[in-house]
Amino acid sequence: MKNTAAKGTQDILPEISSAWEHIEDKFREICQLYGYEEIRTPTFEHTEVFARGVGETSDVVQKEMYTFEDKGNRSITLRPEGTAGIVRSFIENGMNSLAFPVRLFYEITAFRYENVQKGRYREFHQLGVEAFGAEGPFIDAEMLAMLQHFFKALGLKQINLEINSLGTPESRAVYRETLLGYLRPHKNELCEDCQARMEENPLRVLDCKNDHCHEITKSAPLILDYLDEESEAHFNKLQELLDNLGVEYKVNPKIVRGLDYYSKTVFEFISENVGTQGTICGGGRYDGLIKLMGGQDTPGIGFALGEERLLLELEAQGVLRNDRPVADVFIASLDDEALEAAQKLSQELRYLGIRAQYELTGRSLKAQMKYAGKQGAKNLIVLGGDELSEGKAAVRSLVEKDKAEHEFDLDHVEVLADYLKN
Repeated sequence: MKNTAAKGTQDILPEISSAWEHIEDKFREICQLYGYEEIRTPTFEHTEVFARGVGETSDVVQKEMYTFEDKGNRSITLRPEGTAGIVRSFIENGMNSLAFPVRLFYEITAFRYENVQKGRYREFHQLGVEAFGAEGPFIDAEMLAMLQHFFKALGLKQINLEINSLGTPESRAVYRETLLGYLRPHKNELCEDCQARMEENPLRVLDCKNDHCHEITKSAPLILDYLDEESEAHFNKLQELLDNLGVEYKVNPKIVRGLDYYSKTVFEFISENVGTQGTICGGGRYDGLIKLMGGQDTPGIGFALGEERLLLELEAQGVLRNDRPVADVFIASLDDEALEAAQKLSQELRYLGIRAQYELTGRSLKAQMKYAGKQGAKNLIVLGGDELSEGKAAVRSLVEKDKAEHEFDLDHVEVLADYLKN
């Protein structure tokens, strides 16, 4: 038996988990400011949910999903992303009867079988939102402003927003044929993946990271030149709204995103730091997805960001917060009787909102004090026979060494709690 984590997974240990918690708490706080409510969907779904929702031709469905047959001979897949499962839930639970827009956020673990590299794992963590029922560009602009708000709240600066429009299915079909006409003479020069993509979804060739493919597509026709009137008006209004909200952006007509369900607005937040793998967050509008998956025709827009990538970016910019919780007080004991009193006092303090720890291993007083220092305890109380017989003890600051000891009555724990809080 190997006592090692499976390839592409990681243990999030106590020394870093506070940084994760800070990101998730801040995300939840920002989402709730904008009226979003949390949704929790299953870790696995029927495979068809992702085949239809993510797109049969996407790399995710063709290469990256963890799919297995359960004991009932049903094809099951661990979720590779959040949107398809949430759309399934939206349809199944009749959320179309709710007042629009329906605003949902999620914090999930997802799974993709892909090459492991820095910031990219096979089990990874996603934060995301979905908004259903709002058709115009106002919700698009608000969502991008919300993301900017979130990044600013984390202290990030060197992240740039790039936007594009993929138009409607009808305008995209016209562009698809034009793009194919451009790509066909270069087919044999493209990488193997792009040669396959050409016939299935040629727009994905624009998204290829292969340097040679990238060089070929530099002169490809631009999708923005093929937008229908409605999509063009939507995209122009979006830019006007972003300007009005003070959200900086760049139009990048090569952004197509890696999933097949997007239409009209698509976007990415991209890091200026070369070592953090570029895209931090991506998303867009998917107005036809709910109908495609069997629901009523309902517009939608959403985004997802990977926490692993975000942690790398926070670290690269020197703004990663990892405030590990420390004890407000450590209660040292000199004998077994004092240990019982320390346990009781700790429990009473915890009920009053004080993070209290006490000695559990029988160490010497010197070792206990050393342990309290290593744990970052702010204060120290020593209990022994004298303290118990007198019903009094003293609390000593481990942070402000010159601060005088504060004596307290063991029968008035609430007074001690107030002192420790202040």
